[in-house]
Amino acid sequence: MAASEHIQAILDRLPHEPGVYQHFDGDGKLLYIGKAKNLKKRVSSYFTKGDHNGKTVLLVRKIRDIQWIVTASEADALLLENNMIKEHKPLYNIQLKDDKTYPFIVLKKERFPRIFPTRQVRRDGSEYFGPYSHVKGMHAVLDLCKKLYPVRTCSLALTEENITSGKFRVCLEYHIGNCLGPCVGKQTESEYAESIAAIRHVLKGNLGIVKTTLKASMAEAAADLRFEEAERLKLKLEAVSKFQAKSTVVHPTVSDVEVYGLVSDAKSAFVHFMRIHNGAVVQGQTLEFRRRLDEPDDEILAAAIPQVRDRFNVASRTVLAQVEVDIVGAECLVPQRGDKKKLLEMALRNAQFALRDKHAQLEQVDPDAARDRLMETMMHDLRLKEHPVHMECFDNSNIHGTNPASACVVFRNGKPAKRDYRKFNIRTVEGPDDFASMKEAVYRRYKRLRDEGESLPQMVVIDGGKGQLSHAMEAIDELGLRGKIAFVGIAKRLEELYFPGDSVPIYLDKRSPTLRVVQHMRDEAHRFSLAHHRKRRSKAFLHSELDDISGIGPKTRTALMAAFGDVKAISEASEKQLLNVVSLKVARAIRVHFHGSEA
Repeated sequence: MAASEHIQAILDRLPHEPGVYQHFDGDGKLLYIGKAKNLKKRVSSYFTKGDHNGKTVLLVRKIRDIQWIVTASEADALLLENNMIKEHKPLYNIQLKDDKTYPFIVLKKERFPRIFPTRQVRRDGSEYFGPYSHVKGMHAVLDLCKKLYPVRTCSLALTEENITSGKFRVCLEYHIGNCLGPCVGKQTESEYAESIAAIRHVLKGNLGIVKTTLKASMAEAAADLRFEEAERLKLKLEAVSKFQAKSTVVHPTVSDVEVYGLVSDAKSAFVHFMRIHNGAVVQGQTLEFRRRLDEPDDEILAAAIPQVRDRFNVASRTVLAQVEVDIVGAECLVPQRGDKKKLLEMALRNAQFALRDKHAQLEQVDPDAARDRLMETMMHDLRLKEHPVHMECFDNSNIHGTNPASACVVFRNGKPAKRDYRKFNIRTVEGPDDFASMKEAVYRRYKRLRDEGESLPQMVVIDGGKGQLSHAMEAIDELGLRGKIAFVGIAKRLEELYFPGDSVPIYLDKRSPTLRVVQHMRDEAHRFSLAHHRKRRSKAFLHSELDDISGIGPKTRTALMAAFGDVKAISEASEKQLLNVVSLKVARAIRVHFHGSEA
């Protein structure tokens, strides 16, 4: 079914990312929530495929708007979809009658804690990890934990009194090595606690700590000549290395929380709001706020949060944000690590995608106006007298001075013009001299443009600081082009910009479109230059001395190497021996090359 112009514009802007999408009708009513490994491909399929069933055809006819939330992985999209369906109960989503939830792994709060799967999250002080979108994956985590650190599976009351009185006897699990017998005092509470601490790291995905501990224990066992124990630890280490931890967008310890992530440009700020209820993301929305007086981000966020809370009628006691702001009736936290930090990163990522979508939408509606706005902004930021329609950027590549190469990339209207890219083999520079290499590349590029009467760029970006920039200007002075081309150097450390003759750099706003274009040019020049350098280096590595002899091509070289084994044997071969492989002319050329006129 063909999409309307509005829907087609949304489809064109959808990212190639995993996430959750929502279909709405003309009245803003939520029709359907779905997940996708690739949002662009999945959502577009509703309007491009012609083999839908009757229910899907009816759904597509009603769709008038689409919203989406980007997640870190397909598994996260599955979990988020499940939570949002339960919260909003859209008309076209299948509702499970038993309303089963995804399973968790619980570390039970008790003496000698047990570890087991559950679908019931209770507020009993126990630790819950998950949820797991695939039961097989959950059991793989459980099996790894129990293989590395045997813990009890029984539900006995292992009080100190019961253990010391000898009330229990070891069971089959002890005899087959799945339990170390804490019920009879064969494993102390402190030893058991060490195992639980390690299991907690595995469940949180902190496998580096587990591997470091296992390596240290293995080395200690080997040093003490306890080789059987060292072998067991080695097997555990291999098991950890093969295991890949799962990431989630929910956690039972995070409940009744609001999350706000803000990303902005010169004119607008986008705030992504998420509501967490009972450890699950149940609501997500991105809103745009217009800048009025060039307010900083923290002021915009402080003004936006109360408006969002009022609009969606939420009043959580805890708010997570990237900066601390004063909120009436709530505590604002800036998470630094853990699950809350992951939630904030997810909110920021969605705000960033909303900002990109806004720019893409402006280009769709009026591409000429969007281009002119960018050119006007860049002209102002880079102190130019005209729009930088044609820009170029230079970068050098070499390893310890070998195979030095340079590259020039060309941008037109802020976008790469790859057909105009140029690469240079540095000819006049010996050793690793970036300054001289830059001078040679700039000189050769603009001498050719000048001599051939080609148009010159309005702006040239030099990848490097004052040193590279000053040497580039020496080349321009020798060509008599000073004042006809504007130059700027970008240093990598703080992304500062240097202008010729000015020792004090300028720092553009990180959200400036000018800085993004200059960074894109720098990165593209580095990529292109490095690719050229690697190609030269590979060619030099594969070069053979035989290639310098007249009459020897790839086939003849291969035949000679097959017959004699190496270049030394070829150089020592007699003319008669060479004639078994090559012609008389080539044989004599080989002899002359290695032995001179004496041959």
